[in-house]
Formats: sequence, C-alpha cells, structure tokens
Amino acid sequence: MGLFERYLSLWVALGIAAGVALGVAVPGLFQAIAGIEIAHVNLVVAVLIWVMIYPMMIQIDWSSIKDVGQRPRGLVLTLVINWLIKPFTMAALGVLFFKYVFAPWVDPQSASEYIAGMILLGVAPCTAMVFVWSQLVKGDANYTLVQVSVNDLIMIFAFAPIAAFLLGVTDVTVPWRTLLLSTVLYVVLPLVAGVLTRHALARRSSTAVDDFVARLKPWSMAGLIATVVVLFGFQAQTIIDKPLVIAMIAVPLLLQTYGIFAIGLVGAKLLKLPYNVAGPACLIGTSNFFELAVAVAISLFGLHSGAALATVVGVLVEVPVMLSLVALVKRTQHWFNGAPAAAPAPGRAEAARP
Repeated sequence: MGLFERYLSLWVALGIAAGVALGVAVPGLFQAIAGIEIAHVNLVVAVLIWVMIYPMMIQIDWSSIKDVGQRPRGLVLTLVINWLIKPFTMAALGVLFFKYVFAPWVDPQSASEYIAGMILLGVAPCTAMVFVWSQLVKGDANYTLVQVSVNDLIMIFAFAPIAAFLLGVTDVTVPWRTLLLSTVLYVVLPLVAGVLTRHALARRSSTAVDDFVARLKPWSMAGLIATVVVLFGFQAQTIIDKPLVIAMIAVPLLLQTYGIFAIGLVGAKLLKLPYNVAGPACLIGTSNFFELAVAVAISLFGLHSGAALATVVGVLVEVPVMLSLVALVKRTQHWFNGAPAAAPAPGRAEAARP
C-alpha cells in the first residue's frame, strides 16, 4: 500500500481545508474554473475524474463481461436499492428533519426546497465516481461496469417519473444534455481509451497491463485529492456564509448514506456475494449522480434556491463520506468469500489464452 492510500483520509482532509482556504483567498480562480462547463458538467472536474477512473477502465476484460450475467445477484441488489429503496428513504428523511426536527429554525419555503434537493439526489444514482470507489476496494472491474451501465439505462426512463411523484410536480424535465454528456465524458470515452490501451499493452507482454496500471495509481490518487480541492473551492464562500444550514442539510444526507450502505452490506451478506462484487454493490447504492441532481435543481427551482443548495451539500459530503464507506468495506471483507482482489489479473489472463 502506497503513501497516498495509507493516509488517504489525511490527504482528503488537507484537500478540503486547502479547497476552502483557496476558494476564499482566490475566488476569481475558482469562478474561472467553474465557468469551464457545458450543460452543468464542469470540464475540469471531468478531466480529474478521467485521471481517477482510467486505470480501472484498463483493467476491464471484455472477454469476461459475458460471464457477469451468470452472477445476477449483485446487480439485482444494486437495482433494488437504487430504485425501490433509496429515493423513498431520502424523501422520508427530508420530511422528518425539515418538517419536524429542524422546523423551529427553518422557514417552510426553505424547508420544502431543501427536501426537494434531497429528493433529486436520492433519485439520481451512481456515476463514474463509483469506478474510483470500486478500485479502492479492489472490486471486480467488469462487474462494476455492468452495474453502472444498467443503472444509467434505467435512469433514462425512471428518473423523471419518480422525481415527479416524490416532488409532487408534473413538470420535471430531464436535462438530456447533462445526462448524455456526463455518460459520454465519464463512461464512454474513458472506457474506449481503456480498451485501446489494454489492447496495445497486452500485445507487448503478459505483465504490461498490470505494470502500467501500477504506474498510474499515484496519479489516480492525486486526481482524487485535486477533485476534493476543486469541489470545496467552488463552494468555499457558501461554506463560510451558511455553515448552520449546510450542517442541517448534511445530517439527513449522512443518515441516508450510511443507512443505505448498511442495507446494501447486509443484503450482500445474505445473498452470499463474493467480496469483489459485494464491495462495489454496496458503494454503488450509496453514491449519487450529483451533476444530474444539481442541473435539475437549478432548472426547476433556480440557481440560488434551497434545492440547489441541498444538492451542492450532497456534492460536498460525497467524497469524504464515500471514503469512510470504502474503509468500512475493507474492514468487513472477512464477511464474504473470495480474496480481496480486483478482477483476475488482466495480463496473466490473456497470456494464458492460446
């Protein structure tokens, strides 16, 4: 385990502090970075996510993808959590806290908007960051790709009706540009790059893929820290100006995240999933597609609305909370069968083929 991975929580904490400090000290820099976007998808963040997920995309073995269908239980667990549990528990927690627990400190209009933003986070499931979490727990890269792809396909049809039902509105419009651009930038392009790289490396030697991925790993971790710095730099002034509101929104979001993770972990144990499928399955159910949630919140309620703020808080808690869940997955690996390793070593697998 390298220096970055061994002290990852410390680096993330330093990244958060650096992001807030820099965001306050040089706000113009982060405003300029924030302006580099298309359809609410920030291109700088997209490049950083590329750096993080590219190594895992190289590890995907297309000859093994066909075998995923023979192990459907992990996929079923993820789909049940993402579409039958998560949106409704998020709505319930939002109502509980902002209509009752925090009601004395929040006006009714703001409370309704915070709940709306939380609902949009709950209905927008995993995105490319899941590849990062899967890589950190040594998950099966092939299985993770299938899980993310199936969830993205379902999201095209299910996002708008579920959001409309829970929000009590009928004019929820899916921001197709955001959805499609995010899918292309975060999944399709890095996947194509990974396939081409893998093919080129596999022709050199049986260990070329593994060696190249090992060399990229420090850059992947650096990309994660840089993403934290950028995201917190974007919202530095909001954090300084509204710490109490952010803390109140964070409470139900944290309960939701850890609660959904617990459901996934117990479900994976009951289904007797192997570790390299169980780990990513638990994390996919807890991660959010925050770009989509932010875009819809802004289009429905406005840039400066409580709904938009709630989705932004979701962005802020995503990385540190998911890293804590990665640590929990590693601590519970003895619950599951199978060695805590990623998908079978790509280079050696290919060398074994005639």
